[in-house]
Amino acid sequence: MSVEKTRYTDVELEEFKELINEKLKEAQSDYDMLKNSLSNRDDNGTDDTGRTFNMMEDGSETLSREEVAQLSLRQEKFIQNLQNALIRIQNKTYGLCRVTGKLIPKERLRLVPHATLSIDAKNAQK
Repeated sequence: MSVEKTRYTDVELEEFKELINEKLKEAQSDYDMLKNSLSNRDDNGTDDTGRTFNMMEDGSETLSREEVAQLSLRQEKFIQNLQNALIRIQNKTYGLCRVTGKLIPKERLRLVPHATLSIDAKNAQK
Protein backbone atom coordinates (compact mmCIF):
# COMPACT_ATOMS: atom_id res chain seq x y z
CA MET A 1 0.00 0.00 0.00
CA SER A 2 1.65 3.23 -1.13
CA VAL A 3 1.19 6.54 0.58
CA GLU A 4 0.30 9.42 -1.75
CA LYS A 5 2.72 12.34 -1.54
CA THR A 6 1.18 15.57 -0.33
CA ARG A 7 4.04 17.81 -1.47
CA TYR A 8 7.37 17.74 -3.25
CA THR A 9 10.52 17.26 -1.18
CA ASP A 10 12.89 20.16 -0.50
CA VAL A 11 15.37 18.64 -2.98
CA GLU A 12 12.68 18.48 -5.67
CA LEU A 13 11.57 22.03 -4.89
CA GLU A 14 15.16 23.23 -5.25
CA GLU A 15 15.34 21.56 -8.65
CA PHE A 16 12.17 23.38 -9.75
CA LYS A 17 13.50 26.64 -8.30
CA GLU A 18 16.60 26.40 -10.51
CA LEU A 19 14.45 25.67 -13.56
CA ILE A 20 12.15 28.62 -12.81
CA ASN A 21 15.05 31.00 -12.16
CA GLU A 22 16.53 30.05 -15.55
CA LYS A 23 13.19 30.62 -17.30
CA LEU A 24 12.78 33.89 -15.39
CA LYS A 25 16.16 35.12 -16.59
CA GLU A 26 15.27 34.32 -20.22
CA ALA A 27 11.81 35.86 -19.88
CA GLN A 28 13.22 39.05 -18.36
CA SER A 29 15.74 39.33 -21.18
CA ASP A 30 12.97 38.93 -23.78
CA TYR A 31 10.80 41.44 -21.93
CA ASP A 32 13.61 44.01 -21.83
CA MET A 33 14.16 43.55 -25.56
CA LEU A 34 10.45 44.10 -26.27
CA LYS A 35 10.32 47.20 -24.08
CA ASN A 36 13.40 48.62 -25.77
CA SER A 37 11.89 48.09 -29.19
CA LEU A 38 8.81 50.03 -28.05
CA SER A 39 10.74 52.94 -26.59
CA ASN A 40 13.32 53.28 -29.39
CA ARG A 41 11.74 54.37 -32.60
CA ASP A 42 13.67 52.85 -35.44
CA ASP A 43 13.97 55.46 -38.16
CA ASN A 44 14.78 53.70 -41.38
CA GLY A 45 15.11 56.90 -43.34
CA THR A 46 11.73 57.08 -45.08
CA ASP A 47 11.64 60.88 -44.81
CA ASP A 48 12.66 61.36 -48.43
CA THR A 49 10.13 58.92 -49.91
CA GLY A 50 6.70 59.76 -51.29
CA ARG A 51 3.78 60.86 -49.13
CA THR A 52 1.67 57.76 -49.89
CA PHE A 53 4.49 55.43 -48.94
CA ASN A 54 4.98 57.29 -45.66
CA MET A 55 1.29 56.90 -44.80
CA MET A 56 1.45 53.16 -45.48
CA GLU A 57 4.66 52.92 -43.49
CA ASP A 58 3.07 54.76 -40.54
CA GLY A 59 0.09 52.37 -40.55
CA SER A 60 2.35 49.36 -40.67
CA GLU A 61 4.51 50.77 -37.90
CA THR A 62 1.46 51.39 -35.69
CA LEU A 63 0.26 47.81 -36.18
CA SER A 64 3.72 46.47 -35.45
CA ARG A 65 4.01 48.57 -32.28
CA GLU A 66 0.61 47.31 -31.10
CA GLU A 67 1.73 43.72 -31.63
CA VAL A 68 4.95 44.35 -29.72
CA ALA A 69 2.97 46.01 -26.91
CA GLN A 70 0.71 42.93 -26.69
CA LEU A 71 3.74 40.62 -26.62
CA SER A 72 5.26 42.80 -23.93
CA LEU A 73 2.13 42.55 -21.76
CA ARG A 74 2.01 38.81 -22.25
CA GLN A 75 5.67 38.48 -21.28
CA GLU A 76 5.09 40.63 -18.19
CA LYS A 77 2.26 38.29 -17.11
CA PHE A 78 4.51 35.26 -17.70
CA ILE A 79 7.22 36.80 -15.50
CA GLN A 80 4.68 37.47 -12.75
CA ASN A 81 3.46 33.86 -12.95
CA LEU A 82 7.05 32.59 -12.61
CA GLN A 83 7.64 34.87 -9.61
CA ASN A 84 4.43 33.55 -8.03
CA ALA A 85 5.72 30.01 -8.57
CA LEU A 86 8.90 30.94 -6.65
CA ILE A 87 6.73 32.16 -3.77
CA ARG A 88 4.86 28.84 -3.79
CA ILE A 89 8.21 27.04 -3.63
CA GLN A 90 9.16 29.15 -0.62
CA ASN A 91 5.82 28.31 1.02
CA LYS A 92 6.28 24.63 0.08
CA THR A 93 2.93 24.63 -1.76
CA TYR A 94 4.48 24.45 -5.24
CA GLY A 95 3.14 21.73 -7.48
CA LEU A 96 -0.23 21.37 -5.79
CA CYS A 97 -3.28 21.62 -8.04
CA ARG A 98 -5.45 24.45 -6.77
CA VAL A 99 -8.61 22.55 -7.73
CA THR A 100 -7.91 18.95 -6.69
CA GLY A 101 -5.22 19.57 -4.06
CA LYS A 102 -3.17 16.72 -5.53
CA LEU A 103 0.39 16.94 -6.83
CA ILE A 104 0.79 18.08 -10.41
CA PRO A 105 3.04 15.57 -12.23
CA LYS A 106 6.69 16.57 -12.54
CA GLU A 107 6.54 16.21 -16.33
CA ARG A 108 3.87 18.93 -16.52
CA LEU A 109 5.79 21.22 -14.16
CA ARG A 110 8.95 20.84 -16.20
CA LEU A 111 7.07 21.97 -19.32
CA VAL A 112 4.92 24.61 -17.58
CA PRO A 113 6.76 25.47 -14.35
CA HIS A 114 4.19 28.06 -13.30
CA ALA A 115 1.25 25.64 -13.61
CA THR A 116 -1.29 25.68 -10.80
CA LEU A 117 -3.69 23.14 -12.32
CA SER A 118 -3.29 19.46 -13.14
CA ILE A 119 -4.14 18.39 -16.69
CA ASP A 120 -7.48 16.94 -15.46
CA ALA A 121 -8.44 20.19 -13.72
CA LYS A 122 -7.35 22.24 -16.76
CA ASN A 123 -9.41 20.06 -19.12
CA ALA A 124 -12.42 20.30 -16.81
CA GLN A 125 -12.33 24.11 -17.17
CA LYS A 126 -12.95 23.91 -20.93
